[in-house]
Amino acid sequence: MSGEPRKRIDWPPTLAAMRQDALRAEHLRFVREAPRGGVLHCFVLDCSGSMLAGQRLALAKGLLIALFDRASAARAEAALVCFGGAGADVRFGPAVPRWWNERWLRPVAGGGGTPLTAGVRRATQLLERSARRKPGQQRWLWILTDGRTRDMPARPLDVDEVVFVDFEREAIRLGRCEMLADAWGARRFTPEELMG
Repeated sequence: MSGEPRKRIDWPPTLAAMRQDALRAEHLRFVREAPRGGVLHCFVLDCSGSMLAGQRLALAKGLLIALFDRASAARAEAALVCFGGAGADVRFGPAVPRWWNERWLRPVAGGGGTPLTAGVRRATQLLERSARRKPGQQRWLWILTDGRTRDMPARPLDVDEVVFVDFEREAIRLGRCEMLADAWGARRFTPEELMG
């Protein structure tokens, strides 16, 4: 269609996919275009007591550093919302993360209950403000949790993509991250899948 943006073929991965075959549609790889309005990655970190078991919170912090580094390299904005105990608060952003390192996350402690709804509500407020300020911006919501909660919050409206990073490790799984990801039409990964 004439209204759709034209995609550019990314030739090196296309040729690698072809190998010795004749070029077919399934070989085509396209250049990923950055959204014109930029990108905001809003990370929502579960800091509840259950995340302290098995060093899950430490693993989540390490993953966050890597994700913030990726956002910074892409000149994307990032925000961090932490929830645990009785509530949730914004710890960073939204801003382009410069000089981001583990010192920013060291003071983030864990303990208490898992107020997932409060964390999602706080992120929703942040995303709504961002949507008013930069309507052309693409907004991603990342929820890093073990899902050890009874909360089943609603999916925020002002978000383009949702990713659940599932830290659940118990032998008897509750599977709440999976349930929420299915209900929200979101992606779900383990931390290892994202670090690999």
